[in-house]
Amino acid sequence: MNPRLSTLLRAASLVVALPLLVVGCASAQPTDQAPDDQASQGSPAPDPALAEDREWTGTIDIGGESVEISLDGAEAPQAVASFVTLAQDGYFDGVACHRLTTQGIYVLQCGDPSGDGTGGPGYSFGPVENDPADGVYPAGTIAMARLGNDGDSNGSQFFLVYKESTIPADSAGGYTVFGAITGGLDVVQTIAAAGVEGGGADGTPAAPAVIESIAVQ
Repeated sequence: MNPRLSTLLRAASLVVALPLLVVGCASAQPTDQAPDDQASQGSPAPDPALAEDREWTGTIDIGGESVEISLDGAEAPQAVASFVTLAQDGYFDGVACHRLTTQGIYVLQCGDPSGDGTGGPGYSFGPVENDPADGVYPAGTIAMARLGNDGDSNGSQFFLVYKESTIPADSAGGYTVFGAITGGLDVVQTIAAAGVEGGGADGTPAAPAVIESIAVQ
């Protein structure tokens, strides 16, 4: 899904994942391009109660480098319940972060096992939780990618903000902020510094960005 700003809202941007972001722009929004029938695949999203109304801590191993994270189960219970469940099931293991944006917004988008921004866990959920009123996502923010103008299209795709980014809300609101990077932000920034394959400002990261595992507790 290619976490479109002006074109943030592109259907190919999940950074929401390709289509997650905003559909119809060619820019940098976090978009989740899940198939239109994803929500009808039958699987229910994990119960928000699984987030236990608490802070979770953990580590994302990207290419052997550790990114330490905290998750806010009180402010974003549905997103945290889903992320924790998927992580504990090994859903993200071996999955490459498929999208990097280096202009307009600054995010690394991950969580799509198909690798092209169209994949998801077989369920979707909403509405948007804990989105910033001013549209500003500080460096270190972890947020859900979704389809433009569809607050119920969150799935498995998420984005890591490596440099403060302003991402305008659409008719569904902003993007669910469910956690923060507490250590190892430089790992993501190093991936970003290598740029996008073939040049450009939005596409597959040039540097390998494979999630080896995610551990949370």
